[in-house]
Amino acid sequence: MTTRGVEWLSAAADDPADCRATWADDPRAPYALAAGRFFDVVTVEQRVGMETFDQLLHRGLPFGPVVLDHKARRVGFLLGSRSQETFLHYLAQEDGTPPTYRYLGHGSVVVVPGPMPMSGDRYQWLRAPARRPIANPLRPVALATMLVASTELLIRVDRYGERYPSEAALALPTFEGTATDAG
Repeated sequence: MTTRGVEWLSAAADDPADCRATWADDPRAPYALAAGRFFDVVTVEQRVGMETFDQLLHRGLPFGPVVLDHKARRVGFLLGSRSQETFLHYLAQEDGTPPTYRYLGHGSVVVVPGPMPMSGDRYQWLRAPARRPIANPLRPVALATMLVASTELLIRVDRYGERYPSEAALALPTFEGTATDAG
């Protein structure tokens, strides 16, 4: 994360100077920030979140910083503050099953990784803020669209796997009738 990214993110803290001091002492330290000031956050379960992240990235769609919480197994997508109405509108426009999600806006708190988390840390940046994100009204649209598309894709993948198990799964030995009589 760049210095400008740290400045923008820490400005969302109740005490920005304390946040910057914490990160200066330990750049791995997670920090609780208020949502709704500079950003809102949409969180989803990790599997849907990772697929959505990959789809947004590979398709070149607009999206901002993204955080992963390994322990909670959730991915959080940062949107511009006050994006909820647009996000919900476009989520409802999609054909398909929207994922279960949490929308964190004004009055919510989100824990973010420090500027330099290590690979074993609970909180990781999938995409760290490099600076204050440029306002883009298409971010909530792209996120809503890809969340539904990713959910539908994963539903199909799971259904396919149940219907057509892999040869390796079919070749697993069964243990029926292999017990020996120890008496």
